Amino acid sequence: MWKLLMVISKNLVVAIPTVMVLGFAAGALGNMAWLKGLIIPFTFLMVYPMMVTLKIREVFSGGNIRAQVVTQAVNFAIIPFLTFGIGWLFFRDQPYMMLGLLLAGLVPTSGMTISWTGFAKGNVAEAVKMTVIGLTLGSLLTPLYVKGLLGATVSMNLATVFQQIGLIVFLPMALGYATQRALVAMYDKQIFAERFAPRFPALSTLGVLGIVFIALALKARTIMGAPQMLVQILVPLVMVYAINYSLSTVLGRMLLPRGEAIAMVYGTVMRNLSIALAVAINAFGANGSDAALVVALAYIIQVQSAAWYVKFTGRLFGPVAVVKPAAQSQPVGNN
Repeated sequence: MWKLLMVISKNLVVAIPTVMVLGFAAGALGNMAWLKGLIIPFTFLMVYPMMVTLKIREVFSGGNIRAQVVTQAVNFAIIPFLTFGIGWLFFRDQPYMMLGLLLAGLVPTSGMTISWTGFAKGNVAEAVKMTVIGLTLGSLLTPLYVKGLLGATVSMNLATVFQQIGLIVFLPMALGYATQRALVAMYDKQIFAERFAPRFPALSTLGVLGIVFIALALKARTIMGAPQMLVQILVPLVMVYAINYSLSTVLGRMLLPRGEAIAMVYGTVMRNLSIALAVAINAFGANGSDAALVVALAYIIQVQSAAWYVKFTGRLFGPVAVVKPAAQSQPVGNN
Protein backbone atom coordinates (compact mmCIF):
# COMPACT_ATOMS: atom_id res chain seq x y z
CA MET A 1 0.00 0.00 0.00
CA TRP A 2 2.76 2.46 0.95
CA LYS A 3 4.59 1.86 -2.30
CA LEU A 4 1.40 2.49 -4.27
CA LEU A 5 0.68 5.72 -2.38
CA MET A 6 4.23 6.96 -2.89
CA VAL A 7 4.04 6.18 -6.60
CA ILE A 8 0.77 8.14 -6.80
CA SER A 9 2.25 11.10 -4.89
CA LYS A 10 5.11 11.26 -7.40
CA ASN A 11 2.72 11.22 -10.34
CA LEU A 12 0.18 13.89 -9.43
CA VAL A 13 0.19 15.13 -13.02
CA VAL A 14 -1.72 11.95 -13.90
CA ALA A 15 -3.41 11.19 -10.56
CA ILE A 16 -5.25 14.49 -10.08
CA PRO A 17 -6.88 14.68 -13.55
CA THR A 18 -7.83 11.00 -13.23
CA VAL A 19 -9.53 11.58 -9.87
CA MET A 20 -11.23 14.69 -11.25
CA VAL A 21 -12.71 12.62 -14.10
CA LEU A 22 -13.84 9.93 -11.64
CA GLY A 23 -15.40 12.53 -9.35
CA PHE A 24 -17.19 14.17 -12.27
CA ALA A 25 -18.50 10.79 -13.46
CA ALA A 26 -19.75 9.91 -9.97
CA GLY A 27 -21.50 13.25 -9.61
CA ALA A 28 -23.05 12.96 -13.04
CA LEU A 29 -24.42 9.49 -12.35
CA GLY A 30 -25.95 10.05 -8.94
CA ASN A 31 -26.62 12.35 -6.00
CA MET A 32 -23.30 12.77 -4.19
CA ALA A 33 -24.54 15.13 -1.46
CA TRP A 34 -23.66 12.49 1.15
CA LEU A 35 -19.96 13.09 0.39
CA LYS A 36 -20.15 16.37 2.35
CA GLY A 37 -19.86 14.29 5.52
CA LEU A 38 -16.39 13.16 4.40
CA ILE A 39 -15.00 16.67 3.90
CA ILE A 40 -13.66 17.10 7.45
CA PRO A 41 -11.97 13.65 7.65
CA PHE A 42 -10.30 14.10 4.26
CA THR A 43 -9.29 17.65 5.18
CA PHE A 44 -7.48 16.38 8.26
CA LEU A 45 -5.92 13.53 6.25
CA MET A 46 -4.72 16.12 3.74
CA VAL A 47 -3.19 18.65 6.15
CA TYR A 48 -1.95 16.73 9.22
CA PRO A 49 0.60 14.44 7.48
CA MET A 50 2.08 17.44 5.70
CA MET A 51 2.73 19.07 9.09
CA VAL A 52 4.53 16.03 10.53
CA THR A 53 7.47 16.52 8.17
CA LEU A 54 7.55 20.34 8.46
CA LYS A 55 10.95 21.46 9.80
CA ILE A 56 9.77 24.33 11.98
CA ARG A 57 13.10 24.70 13.77
CA GLU A 58 14.85 25.49 10.47
CA VAL A 59 13.28 28.96 10.53
CA PHE A 60 15.51 29.98 13.42
CA SER A 61 18.76 28.95 11.77
CA GLY A 62 20.87 31.41 9.81
CA GLY A 63 20.29 32.08 6.14
CA ASN A 64 19.82 34.64 3.40
CA ILE A 65 17.53 37.28 4.87
CA ARG A 66 17.17 39.07 1.53
CA ALA A 67 15.82 35.87 -0.07
CA GLN A 68 13.18 35.56 2.65
CA VAL A 69 12.15 39.23 2.45
CA VAL A 70 11.88 39.21 -1.35
CA THR A 71 9.91 35.97 -1.30
CA GLN A 72 7.34 37.11 1.24
CA ALA A 73 7.07 40.54 -0.40
CA VAL A 74 6.06 38.81 -3.64
CA ASN A 75 3.76 36.44 -1.75
CA PHE A 76 1.82 39.08 0.16
CA ALA A 77 2.35 42.44 -1.58
CA ILE A 78 1.96 41.31 -5.21
CA ILE A 79 0.36 37.89 -5.78
CA PRO A 80 -2.90 38.47 -3.81
CA PHE A 81 -3.60 41.65 -5.79
CA LEU A 82 -2.59 39.95 -9.04
CA THR A 83 -5.06 37.11 -8.45
CA PHE A 84 -7.75 39.56 -7.35
CA GLY A 85 -7.25 41.68 -10.48
CA ILE A 86 -7.36 38.72 -12.86
CA GLY A 87 -10.33 37.32 -10.93
CA TRP A 88 -12.15 40.62 -11.37
CA LEU A 89 -11.50 40.54 -15.12
CA PHE A 90 -12.89 37.03 -15.56
CA PHE A 91 -15.29 36.48 -12.67
CA ARG A 92 -16.67 39.88 -11.66
CA ASP A 93 -20.22 38.43 -11.79
CA GLN A 94 -19.19 35.18 -10.07
CA PRO A 95 -17.81 36.23 -6.67
CA TYR A 96 -17.17 32.70 -5.41
CA MET A 97 -15.09 31.92 -8.48
CA MET A 98 -13.14 35.07 -7.66
CA LEU A 99 -12.80 33.75 -4.12
CA GLY A 100 -11.33 30.48 -5.40
CA LEU A 101 -8.72 32.29 -7.49
CA LEU A 102 -7.88 34.58 -4.58
CA LEU A 103 -7.52 31.65 -2.17
CA ALA A 104 -5.21 29.93 -4.64
CA GLY A 105 -2.97 33.00 -4.43
CA LEU A 106 -3.14 33.63 -0.70
CA VAL A 107 -1.51 30.62 0.98
CA PRO A 108 2.03 30.24 -0.39
CA THR A 109 4.38 27.29 -0.23
CA SER A 110 3.87 23.63 0.43
CA GLY A 111 6.00 20.54 0.72
CA MET A 112 6.30 20.69 -3.06
CA THR A 113 8.20 23.97 -2.71
CA ILE A 114 10.99 22.03 -1.03
CA SER A 115 10.81 19.05 -3.38
CA TRP A 116 10.89 21.05 -6.60
CA THR A 117 13.68 23.29 -5.28
CA GLY A 118 15.71 20.15 -4.70
CA PHE A 119 14.94 18.78 -8.17
CA ALA A 120 16.09 22.09 -9.70
CA LYS A 121 19.32 22.10 -7.61
CA GLY A 122 18.25 25.17 -5.65
CA ASN A 123 18.90 26.06 -2.01
CA VAL A 124 16.72 23.61 -0.10
CA ALA A 125 17.49 25.11 3.33
CA GLU A 126 16.11 28.48 2.21
CA ALA A 127 13.08 26.73 0.67
CA VAL A 128 12.31 25.14 4.04
CA LYS A 129 12.31 28.55 5.74
CA MET A 130 10.14 30.02 2.98
CA THR A 131 7.67 27.18 3.44
CA VAL A 132 7.24 27.61 7.19
CA ILE A 133 7.15 31.42 7.11
CA GLY A 134 4.85 31.60 4.09
CA LEU A 135 2.46 29.00 5.46
CA THR A 136 2.18 30.73 8.84
CA LEU A 137 1.77 34.25 7.44
CA GLY A 138 -0.62 33.08 4.73
CA SER A 139 -2.84 31.30 7.23
CA LEU A 140 -3.04 34.37 9.47
CA LEU A 141 -3.55 36.89 6.66
CA THR A 142 -5.95 34.95 4.41
CA PRO A 143 -9.15 35.93 6.27
CA LEU A 144 -8.06 39.59 6.32
CA TYR A 145 -7.30 39.65 2.58
CA VAL A 146 -10.60 37.94 1.75
CA LYS A 147 -12.51 40.37 3.96
CA GLY A 148 -10.69 43.40 2.54
CA LEU A 149 -10.87 42.44 -1.14
CA LEU A 150 -14.12 40.47 -1.37
CA GLY A 151 -16.01 41.36 1.79
CA ALA A 152 -18.55 43.39 -0.16
CA THR A 153 -19.46 40.52 -2.52
CA VAL A 154 -18.74 37.31 -0.58
CA SER A 155 -20.69 36.41 2.51
CA MET A 156 -18.24 35.59 5.29
CA ASN A 157 -17.96 35.69 9.05
CA LEU A 158 -14.40 36.71 9.91
CA ALA A 159 -14.43 34.90 13.25
CA THR A 160 -15.71 31.72 11.60
CA VAL A 161 -13.00 31.79 8.93
CA PHE A 162 -10.30 32.34 11.57
CA GLN A 163 -11.76 29.41 13.52
CA GLN A 164 -11.63 27.23 10.41
CA ILE A 165 -8.02 28.29 9.76
CA GLY A 166 -7.18 27.27 13.32
CA LEU A 167 -8.79 23.86 12.84
CA ILE A 168 -7.41 23.33 9.35
CA VAL A 169 -3.87 24.68 9.82
CA PHE A 170 -2.71 25.37 13.34
CA LEU A 171 -4.24 22.38 15.12
CA PRO A 172 -2.75 19.94 12.57
CA MET A 173 0.53 21.89 12.74
CA ALA A 174 0.69 21.46 16.52
CA LEU A 175 -0.29 17.79 16.34
CA GLY A 176 2.11 17.19 13.46
CA TYR A 177 5.02 18.78 15.30
CA ALA A 178 4.19 16.75 18.43
CA THR A 179 4.13 13.58 16.30
CA GLN A 180 7.45 14.47 14.73
CA ARG A 181 9.15 15.07 18.10
CA ALA A 182 7.65 11.86 19.55
CA LEU A 183 8.91 9.74 16.64
CA VAL A 184 12.37 11.33 16.78
CA ALA A 185 12.50 10.68 20.54
CA MET A 186 11.38 7.05 20.16
CA TYR A 187 13.78 6.32 17.33
CA ASP A 188 16.21 8.97 16.08
CA LYS A 189 16.43 11.61 13.37
CA GLN A 190 17.92 9.28 10.77
CA ILE A 191 15.29 6.56 11.23
CA PHE A 192 12.54 9.19 11.21
CA ALA A 193 13.92 10.69 7.99
CA GLU A 194 14.38 7.34 6.26
CA ARG A 195 11.46 5.24 7.51
CA PHE A 196 8.64 7.58 8.52
CA ALA A 197 9.08 10.93 6.72
CA PRO A 198 8.54 9.56 3.17
CA ARG A 199 5.21 7.99 4.18
CA PHE A 200 3.44 11.09 5.49
CA PRO A 201 3.36 13.04 2.19
CA ALA A 202 1.81 9.95 0.59
CA LEU A 203 -0.99 10.06 3.17
CA SER A 204 -1.44 13.77 2.47
CA THR A 205 -1.77 12.97 -1.24
CA LEU A 206 -4.59 10.56 -0.42
CA GLY A 207 -6.39 13.38 1.39
CA VAL A 208 -5.84 15.75 -1.55
CA LEU A 209 -7.26 13.23 -4.00
CA GLY A 210 -10.26 12.65 -1.74
CA ILE A 211 -11.05 16.35 -1.51
CA VAL A 212 -10.58 16.83 -5.27
CA PHE A 213 -12.95 13.90 -5.91
CA ILE A 214 -15.55 15.41 -3.57
CA ALA A 215 -15.22 18.89 -5.12
CA LEU A 216 -15.80 17.56 -8.65
CA ALA A 217 -18.59 15.20 -7.61
CA LEU A 218 -20.48 18.05 -5.96
CA LYS A 219 -20.06 20.34 -9.00
CA ALA A 220 -20.64 17.74 -11.74
CA ARG A 221 -24.23 18.74 -12.50
CA THR A 222 -23.26 22.41 -12.70
CA ILE A 223 -20.39 21.64 -15.09
CA MET A 224 -22.68 19.49 -17.26
CA GLY A 225 -25.01 22.44 -17.61
CA ALA A 226 -22.15 24.79 -18.58
CA PRO A 227 -19.11 22.80 -19.83
CA GLN A 228 -17.39 25.98 -20.99
CA MET A 229 -16.90 26.73 -17.29
CA LEU A 230 -13.73 24.60 -17.25
CA VAL A 231 -12.07 26.68 -19.97
CA GLN A 232 -13.33 29.85 -18.30
CA ILE A 233 -11.47 28.81 -15.12
CA LEU A 234 -8.31 27.46 -16.73
CA VAL A 235 -7.53 30.62 -18.73
CA PRO A 236 -7.17 32.98 -15.72
CA LEU A 237 -5.29 30.28 -13.79
CA VAL A 238 -2.75 29.96 -16.62
CA MET A 239 -2.38 33.75 -16.62
CA VAL A 240 -1.74 33.86 -12.87
CA TYR A 241 0.94 31.17 -12.99
CA ALA A 242 2.61 32.57 -16.13
CA ILE A 243 2.92 36.06 -14.61
CA ASN A 244 4.06 34.62 -11.28
CA TYR A 245 6.82 32.54 -12.86
CA SER A 246 7.97 35.44 -15.03
CA LEU A 247 8.04 37.96 -12.19
CA SER A 248 9.79 35.65 -9.73
CA THR A 249 12.36 34.59 -12.32
CA VAL A 250 13.27 38.20 -13.14
CA LEU A 251 13.50 39.22 -9.46
CA GLY A 252 15.51 36.11 -8.62
CA ARG A 253 18.04 36.74 -11.37
CA MET A 254 18.36 40.40 -10.39
CA LEU A 255 18.56 40.11 -6.62
CA LEU A 256 19.68 36.66 -5.49
CA PRO A 257 22.35 34.00 -6.02
CA ARG A 258 21.41 31.01 -8.14
CA GLY A 259 20.33 28.62 -5.36
CA GLU A 260 18.29 31.19 -3.46
CA ALA A 261 16.73 32.49 -6.69
CA ILE A 262 15.40 29.03 -7.57
CA ALA A 263 14.08 28.60 -4.03
CA MET A 264 12.38 31.98 -4.31
CA VAL A 265 10.65 31.03 -7.56
CA TYR A 266 9.22 27.85 -6.06
CA GLY A 267 8.57 29.66 -2.77
CA THR A 268 6.25 32.07 -4.56
CA VAL A 269 4.73 30.04 -7.39
CA MET A 270 3.94 26.86 -5.42
CA ARG A 271 0.76 27.68 -3.54
CA ASN A 272 -0.55 25.57 -0.68
CA LEU A 273 -3.59 24.44 -2.64
CA SER A 274 -4.41 21.80 -0.03
CA ILE A 275 -5.11 24.47 2.59
CA ALA A 276 -6.81 26.75 0.03
CA LEU A 277 -9.08 23.86 -0.93
CA ALA A 278 -9.83 23.05 2.70
CA VAL A 279 -10.71 26.68 3.49
CA ALA A 280 -12.92 26.98 0.40
CA ILE A 281 -14.90 23.86 1.10
CA ASN A 282 -15.13 24.21 4.90
CA ALA A 283 -15.45 27.95 5.60
CA PHE A 284 -17.89 29.18 2.95
CA GLY A 285 -20.75 26.71 3.07
CA ALA A 286 -22.50 25.58 -0.11
CA ASN A 287 -21.07 28.47 -2.14
CA GLY A 288 -17.57 27.28 -1.31
CA SER A 289 -17.91 24.49 -3.88
CA ASP A 290 -17.48 27.07 -6.67
CA ALA A 291 -14.25 28.28 -5.07
CA ALA A 292 -13.13 24.68 -4.50
CA LEU A 293 -13.54 23.90 -8.21
CA VAL A 294 -11.13 26.72 -9.12
CA VAL A 295 -8.56 25.51 -6.58
CA ALA A 296 -8.92 21.90 -7.75
CA LEU A 297 -8.17 22.89 -11.34
CA ALA A 298 -5.15 24.90 -10.14
CA TYR A 299 -3.52 21.62 -9.06
CA ILE A 300 -3.21 20.54 -12.69
CA ILE A 301 -1.41 23.69 -13.77
CA GLN A 302 0.76 23.96 -10.66
CA VAL A 303 2.14 20.42 -10.74
CA GLN A 304 2.69 20.35 -14.51
CA SER A 305 4.29 23.80 -14.66
CA ALA A 306 6.63 23.00 -11.75
CA ALA A 307 7.92 19.96 -13.62
CA TRP A 308 8.46 21.98 -16.80
CA TYR A 309 10.24 24.79 -14.97
CA VAL A 310 12.88 22.38 -13.64
CA LYS A 311 13.96 21.74 -17.23
CA PHE A 312 14.60 25.45 -17.83
CA THR A 313 16.47 26.35 -14.62
CA GLY A 314 19.86 25.67 -16.21
CA ARG A 315 19.13 28.15 -19.01
CA LEU A 316 17.55 30.74 -16.73
CA PHE A 317 20.00 30.66 -13.83
CA GLY A 318 23.10 29.00 -15.26
CA PRO A 319 24.64 25.64 -14.37
CA VAL A 320 25.23 24.50 -10.83
CA ALA A 321 28.60 25.76 -9.59
CA VAL A 322 31.11 22.95 -9.25
CA VAL A 323 33.35 23.29 -6.21
CA LYS A 324 36.86 22.25 -7.20
CA PRO A 325 38.98 20.48 -4.59
CA ALA A 326 41.77 22.56 -3.17
CA ALA A 327 45.08 22.02 -4.97
CA GLN A 328 47.55 19.97 -3.00
CA SER A 329 50.45 22.01 -1.72
CA GLN A 330 53.80 21.13 -3.23
CA PRO A 331 56.85 20.81 -1.01
CA VAL A 332 59.35 23.59 -1.47
CA GLY A 333 62.95 22.46 -1.87
CA ASN A 334 66.25 23.04 -3.66
CA ASN A 335 66.79 21.49 -7.08
